[in-house]
Amino acid sequence: MTFMIQQRAPDVDPATPAVVTSSEPWLLLVYQLPARPVSARVKAWRRLQQLGAVAVKNSVYALPNRAETREDFEWVRGEIVATGGQATVFQASTIDTLSSDDIRETFRRERQKDYRALVQALDKLARAAGGKRPRDPRTLAKDVRTCRERLAAIESLDYFGARGREEARTALARLEGLTVRNESPVRDTRAALDPVAFHHLRWLTRPRPGIDRMASAWLIRRFIDPHATFAFAEADAAREPGTLTFDLFEGDFTHEGDRCTFEVLRARFGLTDPRLDDLAELVHDLDLKDGRFGRADAPVLGALVEGLRLLHDRDEPLLEQGIALFEALYRGRDVRVVTRPARRPRVGRRTGTIGRSRGT
Repeated sequence: MTFMIQQRAPDVDPATPAVVTSSEPWLLLVYQLPARPVSARVKAWRRLQQLGAVAVKNSVYALPNRAETREDFEWVRGEIVATGGQATVFQASTIDTLSSDDIRETFRRERQKDYRALVQALDKLARAAGGKRPRDPRTLAKDVRTCRERLAAIESLDYFGARGREEARTALARLEGLTVRNESPVRDTRAALDPVAFHHLRWLTRPRPGIDRMASAWLIRRFIDPHATFAFAEADAAREPGTLTFDLFEGDFTHEGDRCTFEVLRARFGLTDPRLDDLAELVHDLDLKDGRFGRADAPVLGALVEGLRLLHDRDEPLLEQGIALFEALYRGRDVRVVTRPARRPRVGRRTGTIGRSRGT
């Protein structure tokens, strides 16, 4: 086995972002593992699969030469060394008779398999959802969320535009449409409100905003009136002209049936941004506590909201921080996340002490 290698990738601390300046298109991880324990081989293989690396030779895996992929390989290398194996990361132009086009096509084939498997799973769920005995809406919603996360994971590893991405997106959209159709029979048939008609108004809610009021205030400012102002009072307080109420008893916008205020506002203004689906599920489960969507990650968001309430005594900065939190969550829905190996404390090469590297 021969490598067209320019240089061994320079040592970096994987705890800091790696910067790859070489023009070589590929990173190669070459490793050897002891025969025992067998679990070390399985673990290394799983890590490499999570990163979307492709095998180009026995115990030789490739990734595109990028800063983030270099960091990924460095963490895998560290784990292999920690189990008694040997591993090196190289920058390379090609391997034996494989050209860069050959390697790119290998990446595309692997992702195409992933897309095809996802489409098959989505089609199966769609058939079940549209059958004579439709699935429970809550179960179907969980299936949709799982498939959406699976698609995002595949896309984050699709470095070279594999075939099948659009087919997978279409199949997911079809299943999401069935989810809407099978939701609670309570429908909002009223015409969608025009956000422009709600500009330059003051929005009143209860003091000490929590998850639903923070999310609703963010939705108002993001989609209805970017200059909206907010005030706080109890439900029986006198209202000034030009004031709307939300999440107040008998308010203008508040809970309706099994929907929280955030969901009601979204429906009344006809907001269809798909990124709101995920946020609506989180807010619903935290606010109504009925477990409708079964969001296992909801407690994390709940803890963040409670932390803000502990940090701020005044309602105004508390709400502004809550709005900022939801803006970050909303924007984060566009960020592709790659599952990375768990980070371990570094072992100094000379001293053998944990948490210290050369030169410290």
